[in-house]
Amino acid sequence: MQAYLFDRLTDQRVQCKLCHHRCVIKNGERGICQVRQNNDGTLVSLVYGKVVAQHVDPIEKKPLFHFYPGSLSYSIATVGCNFQCKFCQNADIAQMPKNHPGTIIGNIMTPDQIVAAAKERNCRSIAYTYTEPTVYFEFAHDTARLAHDHGLSNLFVTNGYMTMEALDMIGPYLDAANVDLKAFNETYYKTYCGARLAGVKETLVSMKSRGIFLEVTTLVVPGLNDSPEELAELAGFIARSLGTDTPWHISRFHPTYRLTDRPPTPVHTLMTAYEIGVNAGLKYVYTGNVPGEESEKTFCYACGKILIDRWGFSVRNLAITNGQCKYCGAVIDGVGL
Repeated sequence: MQAYLFDRLTDQRVQCKLCHHRCVIKNGERGICQVRQNNDGTLVSLVYGKVVAQHVDPIEKKPLFHFYPGSLSYSIATVGCNFQCKFCQNADIAQMPKNHPGTIIGNIMTPDQIVAAAKERNCRSIAYTYTEPTVYFEFAHDTARLAHDHGLSNLFVTNGYMTMEALDMIGPYLDAANVDLKAFNETYYKTYCGARLAGVKETLVSMKSRGIFLEVTTLVVPGLNDSPEELAELAGFIARSLGTDTPWHISRFHPTYRLTDRPPTPVHTLMTAYEIGVNAGLKYVYTGNVPGEESEKTFCYACGKILIDRWGFSVRNLAITNGQCKYCGAVIDGVGL
């Protein structure tokens, strides 16, 4: 289908306005994501309705810990991504169009079918996840708009590289997002992701200002983005620019895809990052990919009691009533608590 958000240029070229790459694409060619193509001066989406993954997930898997905890989210994806992360955990589908040129697969589904499936499976929300929802923007937008009509929430799990034009369009239907803030230096983004940090920071601040509920995730990679100085800068940015009420997930790296020369992140590094986040004033800091750690639980920032007891993606106890700690009455930030 014809893409949203592009300009026609001279010589049958087009410029995509969906993400911060703002690709200028010649006739017959594709953008960096490899799923948007210029056909005779018109940009088209090659993945509309071509669903390559669909699952019912606990919302904690996104991860979103402060948005209707314990609920289910109908999760979908198409192939494609506008990043080229060397540590991509879903490279088989996210990088498929790049690694296998011309290959786009997926089961044809309509927005109506997605919404019906979510309701049938008692899901509270639809998550656009696994790959990068920005590159299947048209399908995500149309599905999200319909989902709102049926009382469902919409979530993006995203690298945060969409433009302000894209946010203007999806914003009214986007209730929450978990954004990967992968590091806090431009060299890392350029070398390991093929992108720029500045665009992600702009998107994060804009999402927050629009009232989209926001959680942030950082994958800590040994020797690349794990220095206490960089982690302190990153945590400080979250606290100052997004607010101390923004949950920060610190996730453990495991060797994968094209980054296999480094060991898994030591647990003590994650705990150092955790302390850095707390010292920066963040109320809700979590560690991920290490089931059983105390730091995957939600503690009251005021009295220190456990409010949400988690094991992996399971919620075992919820001690929040009407958005307040049941022990001391402190207001706990989030939606549906």
